[in-house]
Amino acid sequence: MEVGRFERCVENAISLVEFKIKTLKNAMRIQTASDKIKFLNEMVKILSKVDNSIEREIYIDKIAKEYGISKEAIYAEANKIDYKQHQGIKMLQKPIAKNVIKQKKKEEKNEVLIKRENMIISLLINPEIKAHTKIMEKIRPEDFSLEQNKEIAKSLYEHFEKGNSNTNVLNLFQDEELINHITSIMAEDYEIIDNEKATEDILNLYEKEKLIEEKNQIIKQLEETSIKGEEAKELEAKLSSIIIKIAKMK
Repeated sequence: MEVGRFERCVENAISLVEFKIKTLKNAMRIQTASDKIKFLNEMVKILSKVDNSIEREIYIDKIAKEYGISKEAIYAEANKIDYKQHQGIKMLQKPIAKNVIKQKKKEEKNEVLIKRENMIISLLINPEIKAHTKIMEKIRPEDFSLEQNKEIAKSLYEHFEKGNSNTNVLNLFQDEELINHITSIMAEDYEIIDNEKATEDILNLYEKEKLIEEKNQIIKQLEETSIKGEEAKELEAKLSSIIIKIAKMK
């Protein structure tokens, strides 16, 4: 009898979770990519309350198939919630070696860079923003560090250059990994308040980084080579112009 009660409880729990998600979908009336992202965020909050990891796996697999959302996107959002919930837990650690600290800083820098790249892809594919013209003027596909983002940017640029609008861009891709990557980008919350300002800020940042890189190359060239005369003066004048440009940028 106790076993029967337990089985009924499990069945009811499953029905309750599925009922909540179906109710959520019906209430949100998903029509756009933005609606799909909001649905994903709220749906994962419901799943995060399922303590049993096996049950959660089953739900994710079923929901991914039923609602046409990649499992990677669901896991990515679930991991964000788990991280926020456990962020306050302090753990004892052994002293970290300097090379480990350097590696960690490098990894953090790469994470920031990739997140920024993903934000650019998000701005490109959002039909409500229409930022692709400005982005294409300043950022080339080869400027992206992540290979997936390079491929996505290249396909998007070719699409836009043909005079096409940035609607239904997912139809441009056949590769499942790229589609999952784009879905994950769409699911990410970049906390953008003003889309136009976000676009301008990110483009200014890219321009500033390029100028800094050019400045460092000129300094290295002047220090490590025996350039003299007019050539040296031209490089120094160019260096001075770059430094002034950087100083004027916010």
